[in-house]
Amino acid sequence: MAGHSKWANTKHRKGAQDAKRGKIFTKLAKEIAVAARMGGGDADANPRLRAGIIAARAVNMPKDNIERAIKKGVGGLEGANYEEITYEGYGPGGVAVLVDCLTDNRNRTVGEVRYFFSKSGGNMGETGCVSYMFDKKGSIVVEKDKADEEKLMELALEAGAEDVLDEGDIFQVLTAPDDFNAVRDALDKAGIAFAEAEISMIPKNTVEVGDEKTATQLMKLIDNLEDFDDVQKVHANFDIPDELLEKIS
Repeated sequence: MAGHSKWANTKHRKGAQDAKRGKIFTKLAKEIAVAARMGGGDADANPRLRAGIIAARAVNMPKDNIERAIKKGVGGLEGANYEEITYEGYGPGGVAVLVDCLTDNRNRTVGEVRYFFSKSGGNMGETGCVSYMFDKKGSIVVEKDKADEEKLMELALEAGAEDVLDEGDIFQVLTAPDDFNAVRDALDKAGIAFAEAEISMIPKNTVEVGDEKTATQLMKLIDNLEDFDDVQKVHANFDIPDELLEKIS
């Protein structure tokens, strides 16, 4: 399970960097618009929209931006209609990578994603080539200074969580997809703030990457993918030792 929480911790650190650049606002606005288009603009009746709004608030996205994205999704504002696509491939060191995208131009997106894989020494594969290596889970990331471990574990497990992992400066709560909303809402009602709450793809097993060159290439691939506006989420099954991860970060 260590590889799971290490990946969550890596994403959390990158998420803070992305927020500073404003990249995360663009991604969240697209997710909120798609959620509103698919399930309506009422967050109480639309779990995906509620999750998007909670994620947006976690990174202090302005209320006006959130409301504008909802209006865009339900047709109140003109804008592109986005298509959801997941691409799969292998990164340096044989690491499995899933790339979730929201795009209004499939040709542009697949071309860029393929280029990033190739540039890093990896390669894109066919649908299904690596997805079987992951389980779909609810993932809730809580910074350690935001919650007491014992209280968090008690609340999460009572609400139906499968596990609470301790990794570095965060806790990661894992749930079955069907239990995600209940666990997230229980933590929210208890006043526990979380840095991330999403349905994610958790690797069944991890690939250890101990070589500095390979690790650097791998993280560059992930950086390039996550910096691309069409990409919403990147999932991977690597396990880089803490000291090496700190060195190349």
